[in-house]
Amino acid sequence: MASIPLAERLRPKSLDEVIGQQHLLGAGKPLRVAFESGEPHSMILWGPPGVGKTTLARLMADSFNAEFIALSAVLSGVKDIREAVEHAQIVRANSGRRTILFVDEVHRFNKSQQDAFLPHVESGLFTFIGATTENPSFEVNSALLSRAAVYVLKSLSDEDLDELVDRACIQELDDLDFTPEAKSTLIASADGDGRKLLNNLEIVARAAAANESQEVDEALLGTALAENLRRFDKGGDAFYDQISALHKSVRGSNPDGALYWLVRMLDGGADPRYLSRRIIRMAAEDIGLADPRALRISLDAAEVYERLGSPEGELALAEAVVFLACAAKSNAVYNAYNAARAFVAKDKSRPVPEHLRNAPTKLMKELGYGKLYRYAHDEPDAYAAGETYLPEGMKEPGWYQPTPRGLEGKIGEKLAWLRSLDREARKNEKK
Repeated sequence: MASIPLAERLRPKSLDEVIGQQHLLGAGKPLRVAFESGEPHSMILWGPPGVGKTTLARLMADSFNAEFIALSAVLSGVKDIREAVEHAQIVRANSGRRTILFVDEVHRFNKSQQDAFLPHVESGLFTFIGATTENPSFEVNSALLSRAAVYVLKSLSDEDLDELVDRACIQELDDLDFTPEAKSTLIASADGDGRKLLNNLEIVARAAAANESQEVDEALLGTALAENLRRFDKGGDAFYDQISALHKSVRGSNPDGALYWLVRMLDGGADPRYLSRRIIRMAAEDIGLADPRALRISLDAAEVYERLGSPEGELALAEAVVFLACAAKSNAVYNAYNAARAFVAKDKSRPVPEHLRNAPTKLMKELGYGKLYRYAHDEPDAYAAGETYLPEGMKEPGWYQPTPRGLEGKIGEKLAWLRSLDREARKNEKK
């Protein structure tokens, strides 16, 4: 047994032994009801690593006395899928037992591999259970997704992990004892991942045995465990959830929230250059002309990082997100740009009015290009009141609507004054 990993030795044998996921496994909750129904159904278990997806699939097979076939999408191909189907057919023919086919990391299978399961799920040859750390809306084929219930599993809480440590120490580790500080540090190192916690615990237990000690303090913990970075998938949901939280904290004018998510992502291994690009986008999208300094400060922060690198350059990124969070907010330019794009995408190709065309040649001048153009600097207040700058027949769309916040409030006042000059000039033209 000593050669079997601790996480495997402690794998729950019944549903009541599962730690965490009470939102799914509590009395009357969806997965508890599924287990008690007597009739298994296909499902996708979506959640971070080490929260019990494989365990639940195995327990379902045990609960329904079903044949259990496990595939890993990382290691398996079409040949393995075909063999699994043949095995399920043999089991049904020989014993009539149902089969549960479990596919770990199902999002790693391509479309054709996922499609290979469909006819057998529909025929009832096996019940399909897929496990994924990625959002199944994007990573699982819609046809397969429509035939499976999706259950969202959560990271284990500190209380769940505390219970898991106690269970491991009592059942497998001869009552290994932790100081409160060491236990808290061990739990934090797992970052909600039960498997990672048990792997770390096993390493610590070996170190304690080598020191002939039953008590683990922070000194022993520090020597036993290398630095553990928090779980951070640079291409997965955790990544995009955190960048979303950073962006929303900036938009919500919360500098502490913005700093927290920036540091979380840096701590987790996010590329600071990617973060600098997103910070520049935030300046343009959410601050805009309410405070044009935001875009310049964001660009400067990106340049400073390029000059200094890590960790010195990261302070400039922190300065930028704090400034953006505290700056006046406006999405008026963002909205105007999107409205203009939508209009142009649907509209016809309108010609440029002749008075706005350049006339570098004699022929173009003879055709009247630029003839009626009014040079704004020669007009009162450097503004050609009543002039039009849109294609003929196109109404003024009013896409840009300045907010009253920050510099944009002044911009709005100026534009309102210029529009009044336009109205007065056009009124005089009619006379």
